[in-house]
Amino acid sequence: MSLDTVQVCYNDCMTVEPQPTSPEPATQPSSTVTEPVPSERPKENRRAAGIIAVVVGIVLLVIGGIVLLALAPESTTAKVRDIFIIVMALESLVLGVAVIVLIVQIATLINLLQNEIKPILDSTNETVNHLRGTTQFLSNNLVEPVMKLNEYLAGLRKLFDFIRPDRR
Repeated sequence: MSLDTVQVCYNDCMTVEPQPTSPEPATQPSSTVTEPVPSERPKENRRAAGIIAVVVGIVLLVIGGIVLLALAPESTTAKVRDIFIIVMALESLVLGVAVIVLIVQIATLINLLQNEIKPILDSTNETVNHLRGTTQFLSNNLVEPVMKLNEYLAGLRKLFDFIRPDRR
């Protein structure tokens, strides 16, 4: 039996199975960190390049809009300003609603902590105190007497060994 025909399974058992005799090198076991396959790397690079292109395009559009507004007549700029003010007011309303929802969620969390989790912690603390008392009781009434009995028996054994030394 050669080393090529032994397959070792450390978790279950040791088995002997013939391995195919191909000139391919043995593969290493896969690690927890997997590196992307070389064919996936160009896809990731294209995705990153696409995201960068979109961000650069948006920035260029914003800069172009600012330049056009600066060169536009005053009435157009006033209209855009008014629309921008309306958009900002709507945004502040949305943020106000979001803050109110957040406050309600925090109040719900505080209620949960006070009315559900605190009684569970109190019950757990009471159980731990009962266990502490039980272990103290067992220590005093079971373990200590057994230890004293073993001490007395060891002393008695030494006494008998001293009295009858030929019994070894």
